[in-house]
Amino acid sequence: MARRFLLPSAIFFFCFTASAQDLAEQYQPTADKLIDAALADNDGYNRLAYLCYRIGNRLSGSAALDRAIAWSVEQMKAAGLSNVRTIPVKVPHWVRGSESARMVEPLDKPLHMLGLGMSVATPPGGITAPVVAVSDFDELQQLGRDNVKGKIVLYNEVYHGYGPTVVYRRAGPSRAAALGAVAVLVRSVTPLAMQIPHTGELDYQDDAPRIPAAAVSPEDAIMIARLCAGGVPVRVHLEMSAHMEPDADSANVIGEIPGREHPEEVVVIGGHIDSWDVGQGAQDDGGSIMACLQAVALMKKLGLEPRRTIRVAFWVNEENGGRGGEAYRDFVGDRINDQVAAIEMDGGAETPVGFGAVVDQPSLDLLRQAARLLERIGATEITTGGGGEDIAPLMRDGVPGLAERTTGAHYFDWHHTEADTLDKITLDDFRKNTAALAVMSYVLADMPGRLTPADGVRRTR
Repeated sequence: MARRFLLPSAIFFFCFTASAQDLAEQYQPTADKLIDAALADNDGYNRLAYLCYRIGNRLSGSAALDRAIAWSVEQMKAAGLSNVRTIPVKVPHWVRGSESARMVEPLDKPLHMLGLGMSVATPPGGITAPVVAVSDFDELQQLGRDNVKGKIVLYNEVYHGYGPTVVYRRAGPSRAAALGAVAVLVRSVTPLAMQIPHTGELDYQDDAPRIPAAAVSPEDAIMIARLCAGGVPVRVHLEMSAHMEPDADSANVIGEIPGREHPEEVVVIGGHIDSWDVGQGAQDDGGSIMACLQAVALMKKLGLEPRRTIRVAFWVNEENGGRGGEAYRDFVGDRINDQVAAIEMDGGAETPVGFGAVVDQPSLDLLRQAARLLERIGATEITTGGGGEDIAPLMRDGVPGLAERTTGAHYFDWHHTEADTLDKITLDDFRKNTAALAVMSYVLADMPGRLTPADGVRRTR
């Protein structure tokens, strides 16, 4: 049962007013030390290079993820963090297997494809069927069962932002299956057409058959849709051997700098250690977890001891299940009121611009004061809205949530593709992200007051 978490109004007003007036001035020397250290640091990027080049992509259930978890424990200990440990998590184990797609009519042409995460396989030997193309769910419904049954549905939805477009990847297979489709192709969720398919998780519904589903490159989707619109029959052969194995043992990884006055109170920062099974998981989300680790490692190196504990967390299974975030919430248990704030970085490691936050107005004003400390690196923007999938279970129970924001100029060009590789992250950008995370997390852990969530509700102990 939840109830309002109240401070006496006079104390509440004093804490936030005093903090808002003095925060930037009070923490400027410490912020400058952290920024100086981050902008000169090579260790964090070297750690990221090892993760990308020596371990590689890290899908839940894979041996590579197991190696990444064990290595991460070693790195947190090497950085001098305390209470380094793993939190056991059972994760889904989806295996892609071999796969291919080919247009066989009106011409013979291989298609650039990647099976969608959690998809079922085709029957042995694959599926060959006519294709019907739609641009949205309304067009699919207008076609009706008579025109969809026995066919492969192509969703040729033009990219107009990740949120509005990704619904076709997630919900498209079940929507088409409900009308009798035998398989689905989805135009990759990206603004960039470079013959690169983008994978990602689908979400099968229980009231429809499970049919195989794959992403195709924007160019291939555009070609097929144009042929269909012109009345030219298109047939595609799709072959996929994807399958599920029993849930696998895995783990979140955490380490800390204990607070000097209130070690029981925690500011947690992190990202997800798993990735899709293509590319190197550099932008999504290797750069984030290594920047978070290095932010805390630099505090340790500089001998900084914040008032509260700062915990770095590498959550597992964000990409195809979200079980790491739920396991972390279970780990926190009835100590939820001691979770002071949660910062997730899961938008790539391009140039940082600031933070989004789900907090009330006084807290937002406080964060804008703190962001003045980041003027040197141009990360002063504080906006409403923030968080992330891994900290969503905490935020549901009233923990103020923040998301580190970057320009995101090219993130969705590489997202969930073979092109998500280390070379897409510059050393300069990585250092600036490390600096932004270090300063913001330190201030939140050390300032006298605490943030308040947007709705003013916290769970009781």
